[in-house]
Amino acid sequence: MNGWRLRHRSSRALLYGGALLLVLQAAFPFFWMVSTSFKPPREVFAQPPTFIPGDPTWDNFGRLFTTTNFLIYFRNSMAVCGLTVLLTMAVSAAGAYSLTRYRYPGRGKIAGLILCTYMFAPIMVVIPFFILVKKLGIENTHFALVLALTSFCLPFTLWLLRAFFQTIPIELEQAALVDGAGRLRAVIYVVLPLALPGIVATSIFTFILAWNDYIFTRILIASDELKTLPVGVQDLFHSALTDWGLIMSAGMMITIPALIFFVSVQRYLIRGWGAGAVKG
Repeated sequence: MNGWRLRHRSSRALLYGGALLLVLQAAFPFFWMVSTSFKPPREVFAQPPTFIPGDPTWDNFGRLFTTTNFLIYFRNSMAVCGLTVLLTMAVSAAGAYSLTRYRYPGRGKIAGLILCTYMFAPIMVVIPFFILVKKLGIENTHFALVLALTSFCLPFTLWLLRAFFQTIPIELEQAALVDGAGRLRAVIYVVLPLALPGIVATSIFTFILAWNDYIFTRILIASDELKTLPVGVQDLFHSALTDWGLIMSAGMMITIPALIFFVSVQRYLIRGWGAGAVKG
């Protein structure tokens, strides 16, 4: 018995040790980014390197906001991501509802074909999409960028929402229809609240993908005042001298909104799990 307990404790200690190493490996780059963003220039390349700034300063953030167009890039990213999330959720929710509530020929094949389109990498579709928006006369606009990001996010989000809609018993919706509610009211007050975990999960996916997008913005946007954060921050690199304090402060400011968005919506994601049970 003592030998079994010893082996059990050893295996648990090994498991926790491995998990701790993985956490440290994932968290160290973020820690180094935060540390460097508060270092003065003389400490950034100090030898040996210091993990904690000896003389912390806000100068990097001050220069970021005053000497660059970071605030313009930030505003553009927020606008593009917000519109992309709204448009993607509206279209994918309507498509998922159609694929799970209506019967028509080829419904299953359509769902599989939609998912197959997600197999194409952005670099494979960005040039044809650029030619299309060029012919439509909407190149170098946020509207074209939102359409591009929505078209890329839509296959996966529609497939994910379809899986969530399938877990919602149709009896609940039928009961609402019997009680006099129309189709639209039944969807708004019965189906969508129960599908909230899926909507939140797909919103997180869409927001992070749009927030970190580089390829579509680099190809579709030419004006500096229309660039988003990933492209704008990339332009801060110079071949002669890289201001790492400025770059790290920009990276920190890019990361914070995504973390805030995830933390603010995760409670809705957790609250909705298990919803949709039918009471007899």
